[in-house]
Amino acid sequence: MKRSMDRQKNRLRIGVGAGMADDRIGPALKLLEQCDLDYLVCECLAERTIARETLTLRNDPSKGFNPMLGERMRAFLPLCQEKGVRLVSNMGAANPVGAAKAAREIGNSLGWKDLKCAAVVGDDVLERVRMHPELQLMDRQLPLEDILPRIASANAYLGADVVRDALATGAHVVMTGRVADPSLFLGVALHHHGWSYDDLPKLASGIIMGHLLECSAQITGGYFADPGKKDVPRLAELPYPFADIYPDGELFIGKPDGSGGRLDRMTCSEQALYEIHDPSAYITPDCVLSLNGLQFEEVNPDRVAVRVSSATQRTDSYKVVVGYFDGWIGSGEVAYAGPNAVARAQLAADIVKERFRLDGGQASEIQVDLIGMNSLHGSHARAMSSEPYEVRLRVAARCPDKKSANLIGDHVRQLNMQGPYGAGGPLNHGAKEIIAVDGLLIPRDWVKPQIITVGA
Repeated sequence: MKRSMDRQKNRLRIGVGAGMADDRIGPALKLLEQCDLDYLVCECLAERTIARETLTLRNDPSKGFNPMLGERMRAFLPLCQEKGVRLVSNMGAANPVGAAKAAREIGNSLGWKDLKCAAVVGDDVLERVRMHPELQLMDRQLPLEDILPRIASANAYLGADVVRDALATGAHVVMTGRVADPSLFLGVALHHHGWSYDDLPKLASGIIMGHLLECSAQITGGYFADPGKKDVPRLAELPYPFADIYPDGELFIGKPDGSGGRLDRMTCSEQALYEIHDPSAYITPDCVLSLNGLQFEEVNPDRVAVRVSSATQRTDSYKVVVGYFDGWIGSGEVAYAGPNAVARAQLAADIVKERFRLDGGQASEIQVDLIGMNSLHGSHARAMSSEPYEVRLRVAARCPDKKSANLIGDHVRQLNMQGPYGAGGPLNHGAKEIIAVDGLLIPRDWVKPQIITVGA
């Protein structure tokens, strides 16, 4: 009995508060209320998000962090204070210090007067990479110099050590910028269990934990569900997951007892392979994880044991995500229904392209989609083999200027009266400036992370 109690005492339980920038709040509240968490981790930062927030920060120094931060803090902080739960998130985006200050102000307003927050800064390496135009872009296989005049942001994927160090300040809330998704979770384990970077089996356990949890409800059936093939019960009540990880690295993934959704070997296997280029070498800032030998054992309908294989030492570089301006996209949509709907939609697309040309529109690429037929997989034979009763036409153009991007959408909207007949629900989505992303590698010693504390 004493051994069981000691083990329960040594257990670290980490719940998921979010898996994307605008994820649902309700399931995280249920974890806080019902599941005896030690930490809540909110992963809210995608590749383009930080570039957008960098631009927001330039226009308004009081912003640049996740727009839902205030809503989340007002929902989570009362329960975190009541139950002694610490919160870690990359909601800081381009302004972690601003995020930490905002969290503290909200906490103070809710009565948490001794709330201490910490911000991790140093992932912004824009000025450093500007000095090295010879760096190679990973996707485009071109020198950075090719996009240097259009660059908007450059942020290094920091690792778990910065989260560990921020928690070591005693902060109740930690806000980071660009930290690798699984590293947010590993950082909590490094701090709580006192693990070393020399202990590779434990690093492997912490990284696979983070990778399984980082997308919130994907592992509990959200992205898994396929009716009649992979059924998920009570999908509308989809819960967020949590992990129990012990000092020796033993790992379990769970969800609230009796909750909706699904958690089993199949959901875990799909999530384990999500966004993995090489299962034998998943490169993170903390280690290089091998999924060879990864096993899942179903303990009960709400709990899965995870057996991880191995990892090797981290690399001597950081990956940097680079955001840059890449022109404009304009688009419009209109629907056709009834006999000959597809032919009318195709004629409409030809008309739009020709009118766009006649009016002097400039585009490097024009894409025509018949939504429901070829918008995802092109002119796939199976999709094009039958004549639907209704179809929605979308025409989009990549343009060098805002005027041309607006023009393409105007011509789609004007089909309402400009033929062919039967157009319905025309929309001009307007011009949107494109922020493209690419990656590059830089030496670790170019990055100098710092921890800034805010509050008590």
